[in-house]
Amino acid sequence: MARRTVYLPEAIEAIARDAATEGESFSATVSRLIEEGARATRGRRLPSYVGAGEGPADLGLRAERYLRELVEAR
Repeated sequence: MARRTVYLPEAIEAIARDAATEGESFSATVSRLIEEGARATRGRRLPSYVGAGEGPADLGLRAERYLRELVEAR
């Protein structure tokens, strides 16, 4: 585990201490809050495979219809 020295303004330290769960160390609280904040600000990320193929833009929504059309066409 990496160790870092981080200087926090007193107001931010107070927020972190207030957000700590019972028995949680200050370091664990700060780590948890950073992780939660990063996930929340990152937004939804698309999986790396999205858009990797060719086909209609709505393929994910209408895959069954397109497959049925292929089968019926044969």
